[in-house]
Amino acid sequence: MKILVIGNGGREHAISWRLAQSGHDVHATPGNPGTARVGTNHAASDTLELAKYLGVDLTVVGPEAPLAAGIVDRFRAAGLPVVGPSQANAQLEASKVFAKQFFLQHHIPTARSVETTSESQALAALEQFGLPVVIKADGLAAGKGVIVAETAEEAIHAVRSLGPKLVIEEFLVGEEVSFIALCDGRTALALEPTQDHKRIFDHDLGPNTGGMGAYCDGRILNADQRDTAMQQVILPTVRATGFTGFLYAGLMLTREGAKVLEFNVRLGDPETQALMHRYQGDFAEPLLASTRGELAGARTEWSLEPSVCVVMAAEGYPAAPRTGDMITGLVESEETGAVVFHAGTRQSLAGIETAGGRVLSVTASGATLADACAHAYRGVEKIHWPGAQFRRDIAQKGLVRWK
Repeated sequence: MKILVIGNGGREHAISWRLAQSGHDVHATPGNPGTARVGTNHAASDTLELAKYLGVDLTVVGPEAPLAAGIVDRFRAAGLPVVGPSQANAQLEASKVFAKQFFLQHHIPTARSVETTSESQALAALEQFGLPVVIKADGLAAGKGVIVAETAEEAIHAVRSLGPKLVIEEFLVGEEVSFIALCDGRTALALEPTQDHKRIFDHDLGPNTGGMGAYCDGRILNADQRDTAMQQVILPTVRATGFTGFLYAGLMLTREGAKVLEFNVRLGDPETQALMHRYQGDFAEPLLASTRGELAGARTEWSLEPSVCVVMAAEGYPAAPRTGDMITGLVESEETGAVVFHAGTRQSLAGIETAGGRVLSVTASGATLADACAHAYRGVEKIHWPGAQFRRDIAQKGLVRWK
């Protein structure tokens, strides 16, 4: 098939890489130096017109912003198969307030929260919660619109920096899991569970980021937990909304059971990198089935080996990443057996240089989770540029749990 992937991050490179492994003719817009290695990049002001011009059989939308802007509705109106939700259903990610109201209306387990529309209202609402407390911006924020305030001073600063339209939420104690399902409007097909690492520094310290690494291991959720997530979270949402595309439930595994922290309406980044490294078979088949309402009975194939993705970020990320630094060691990294997915990179006359906050996602698998970690970090050690930063504890929680 000829497939168009929309986006330019590590997620889109990973999707393109996996599809190319099955022999598909992959095109990306705008893409990055990584997608250019496995397919063809295109600069386009109108992605729908590009899809028509190329005559693609399928389009996969990576980022949340075009989904929230209604790109799927445009493609469907033109009769083109596209993976993603309608603009109306994209509100489940685009508005935290909308999502919390949806959770309550459909009895989806979630944290106690208060919605506010002014700074004074938000500051007053803080008194209803203990510390730490979670403050969420209502709209899209590239994964950085959530602050966990440990002190009253931090909470007030968060309100003033994120407000005024906020969701203020109780802090849930437990372990966070990314549970993603591919949906066709009637049913859903679960992907393997993953765990993201949001904070910039080891031991979950520092500010939130778009994600500093992830691992994919079937043991993250047992069969009962997976079934509960499907029956209590994913399928009720699909049935209530006719949701299509990827529905990502950020779950917190509490003593009372799994509770939904948030919905995303696309594949996660960096979860996708770990997922695509573990995926076996032709990923295009379930993608196309999701656009036709034919997921019932569909299957996914996964390697038994866990996978680990380590994000390498630019100096100054997430606040003010520095760009324009030359990257060395990319070839040497992949010679270790790792796959290097590009995100914030660009091709210059001198070579590949940094062009964003999260620059690369070094991903590998192994017979054990410890092996996968070792393989990924061996690849990381080969790559260099001034000020490069990465976490050294990706998948540590799993290593401790299953040692």
